[in-house]
Amino acid sequence: MRRAGLLVALSSLTVALALPSETRAAEEFAKVGTVGGQFLKIGIGARAAAMGGAFVAVADDASSIFWNPAGVARLQDNVVTVNHAAWLADLSFTQAAYVFGVSFLPGRFAVNTRSLYMDALPVRTVFRPDGNGESFDAGDIAVGVTYARSFTDKFSTGLSVNFVQQSLASYSADAYTFDFGTLYDTGYRSLKVGMAIQNIGSEMQFIEGSVKMPTVFRVGMSMKLYESGDHLLISAGEFSHPPDNNERASWGAEYGFNEFFFARAGYQFKYDLESYSAGVGFKVSTSVNSEGRLDYGYTDMGTLPGVHRLSVDFRF
Repeated sequence: MRRAGLLVALSSLTVALALPSETRAAEEFAKVGTVGGQFLKIGIGARAAAMGGAFVAVADDASSIFWNPAGVARLQDNVVTVNHAAWLADLSFTQAAYVFGVSFLPGRFAVNTRSLYMDALPVRTVFRPDGNGESFDAGDIAVGVTYARSFTDKFSTGLSVNFVQQSLASYSADAYTFDFGTLYDTGYRSLKVGMAIQNIGSEMQFIEGSVKMPTVFRVGMSMKLYESGDHLLISAGEFSHPPDNNERASWGAEYGFNEFFFARAGYQFKYDLESYSAGVGFKVSTSVNSEGRLDYGYTDMGTLPGVHRLSVDFRF
């Protein structure tokens, strides 16, 4: 009887000890696949992607519209940018933006559109497995407006409002989201701190179900590690918290020579697929008051094909 009681007690203790760990594991993965608008989490810009996506505290080009809207306030020139990524599963992801100022209003404005799309596929049925002569496609699109302003020479904020639509064949659903960010120069050497909250908004109703938008919180720091003559080395780190997965971290660095050639590298920690990234860029003056920039970035996707990105910027 004593042995039986001891066995029962030990079994109960083993179950009790095991439950918390299993509960934590369940909580860790409970939210996977519970939010929609996944394309809204795809990083924009070859430069930022090459730096591992650690860009919330760098935010000094037009891709700031995505990473941290506050960075738009730091752009003094008008900027036109086009970013393209050859995404997984033969999908394509393209974004275009225009950053500008209005003479009678403080701050800076931007408009942008981004889309994840595919080639049309044939409609197949049981009796027509090769196609019935019809076709369908699927795609996601977001159109946004950004306003950003520097309140001091060290602190700026930005806000974006976006219309989001997802389509599959003849079905579609839409929602509205907004992004908010801040960027602060600490005054300690060149240390900057950035924070952004993305995709806060309404639920999307698709056919008979509804899903939430993928609200992501980002916070990070960046600093010039070395600056002398024609050489500049920037390093950045970032922490992000998605609503449907574990907390993540990113690190990236950029080396610039003579403000003409740039080499970048980064690493993403605790991501499902992404790991290391790298890329290069070139910037040339096209006139006295304008310049162009071409950037390429590659992101490793583990067992899946890597993602190639190309960005073109024109400042005037």
